[in-house]
Amino acid sequence: MRLRNKPWAKEKLLNYPQFVVYHPETWKEKWHDLFGNNHPIHIEIGTGKGRFITEMAKANPEINYIGIEAYTSVIVSALDRAIEAEVPNLKLLNMNAQKLIDVFGPGEIDRLYLNFSDPWPKNKHEKRRLTYKSFLDMYAKVLVSGGELHFKTDNQALFEYSLISFSEYGLKLKYISLDLHNSDFQGNIMTEYEEKFLQKGNRIYRCEVQFPTISK
Repeated sequence: MRLRNKPWAKEKLLNYPQFVVYHPETWKEKWHDLFGNNHPIHIEIGTGKGRFITEMAKANPEINYIGIEAYTSVIVSALDRAIEAEVPNLKLLNMNAQKLIDVFGPGEIDRLYLNFSDPWPKNKHEKRRLTYKSFLDMYAKVLVSGGELHFKTDNQALFEYSLISFSEYGLKLKYISLDLHNSDFQGNIMTEYEEKFLQKGNRIYRCEVQFPTISK
């Protein structure tokens, strides 16, 4: 996907510190202080234009949400949604997901969302897939004991690959749908990509997996 350059985007992000957190590593292990409460924290990696994370924040004021997006020209659209929605329980991070453990401490996150991630279909790019074992290692470090990962995609090959990756990592499969919009699942909030793919007639796949519970 070719992204249109928006040279003004970075300055706009800087103008809204109530939503966009710069130098997020300074809040490691202190995110509850930033939100001003002890509510659970859910993050979305690859938040795109922000429809999902904003609607989730509006629907669940008792949960804190953080949207992570690497592309400045994309996350600025998520900022527009956040401004319009006026949701105090939403923060946005303009950063690469590979820096996750630099930004979040052990057990600081309760749930993680991956929605319509880049499938990286070539075998040589396997390590870039957000469900590859090295990413699962990172998620395991920042999630609470027994934390969950919720995953949606329209890419069957990526979904099959991810299920195998989750299984080999020892994650517990809690929910699976091979055709989400023809299932009995309630409360689905669509992303921009999801709506686009659905209109094309693409099947949407979804699963929920749980990381191991660590006994103390």
